[in-house]
Amino acid sequence: MLKIGLAADHGGYDLKEELKTSLLDASLYEIIDFGASSYDKDDDYPDKIIPLAEAMSSGKIDKGIAICGSGVGASIVANKFTGVRAALITETYSAHQGVEHDDMNILCLGGRVLGTALVTEIVNAFLKAKYIGEGRFERRLQKLIQTEENNLKK
Repeated sequence: MLKIGLAADHGGYDLKEELKTSLLDASLYEIIDFGASSYDKDDDYPDKIIPLAEAMSSGKIDKGIAICGSGVGASIVANKFTGVRAALITETYSAHQGVEHDDMNILCLGGRVLGTALVTEIVNAFLKAKYIGEGRFERRLQKLIQTEENNLKK
């Protein structure tokens, strides 16, 4: 069973809770909720997204979903961790293509900019996608990994 991590600040809290419910109802995934555990208008997105990114970096989860108001902050902070390939996604093509071609492992969403129906389609595309892992895709991924090793401090 795929382990899916969820995290959100106040800007994405409601959407995270909706996603958690629908993913649990599907019974296809093990869900690990990294917070927020309640709505707090004064919380900060790094405090909520960092534990999710750490879990991805250390291999404790298979895929993650990070949500803030726009999705931008979540994407920026998540990508500060070794092995994390996070992207802000607003449509279904990039949700699956990012996994298939680039081995994206954290989907970032804007809780204040996307509707629930579209988010559901994006999340489904992301979770069902598999990395192709051959030819030009693997060559490019190795270049990303090398860039990360050369530039991120451990």
